[in-house]
Amino acid sequence: MKELEIRLLQTNKEMPLVQELERTVWGMDPIPTHQTVTAVKNGGIMLGAFDEDKLVGFSYGFTGFANGQTYLCSHMLGVHPEYQLMGIGKLLKDEQLKTARDMGYDLITWTFDPLESRNAYLNLSKLYGICDTYLENCYGEMADGLNKGLPTDRFQVSWWINSKRVTEKWNPSIAEYHRPFEVEETDKGNPVLRYDENILNLTKDGIEVPVPQHFQLIKGSEPELALDWRIKTRGIFQKLFDEDYAVVGVNRTSGPVHYYQCVKKAFIPLKRKEEAQ
Repeated sequence: MKELEIRLLQTNKEMPLVQELERTVWGMDPIPTHQTVTAVKNGGIMLGAFDEDKLVGFSYGFTGFANGQTYLCSHMLGVHPEYQLMGIGKLLKDEQLKTARDMGYDLITWTFDPLESRNAYLNLSKLYGICDTYLENCYGEMADGLNKGLPTDRFQVSWWINSKRVTEKWNPSIAEYHRPFEVEETDKGNPVLRYDENILNLTKDGIEVPVPQHFQLIKGSEPELALDWRIKTRGIFQKLFDEDYAVVGVNRTSGPVHYYQCVKKAFIPLKRKEEAQ
């Protein structure tokens, strides 16, 4: 594979390439081209990653507006199965940041499944997004392979692209994260979350919350356990976000779980660098 070319996609001739890749990645009906073309002509951004003439990855976002703030809603990012785990998602997000910044955006948002730890590591520890919003059953029932059989709970990422958090790769200086959770294993070797909600110490500056390293394997071998992880972590994160915590990183381990790192939002610099002086 030669060096990939990443470029903007803006025409009717280019959008069917994205549709074909959508079908390959998710096995679902793709977004109509009249919608994507209209979006990119009105503040949206569609980027494609090409291996010579083959589209192997894309990111798609459209303009959003809420609470007086205009932002880019990054709705989809997909990479061809034969090209995954090659860093293409990171390349697309880096280019999306540059393009959005040039267009005048300060904020990019998107959602992801909080139990998919690989996505979490990219979004939080490599891109320096944060999350303080939990969307319960965000998309309702979905029938694709990744989502079938479970409520589609999502984290909503806020990527403040002109903040110190992003421009200087800021991380909190927490001496020690509190871990009030126990992780056991089933007979099949899958992790089980055990905790007493009454010992969740909300006075700590930093708290680490476990999530499975390989959630899709749990779904395949023990679907009831997958639902147990969904319901338990839903309650934990809803409680933390209600108490003004935000998720800022993923502590990866060699064991069956990784850990989300949660800190008080007051610690996180989200303003533009020049405004934070």
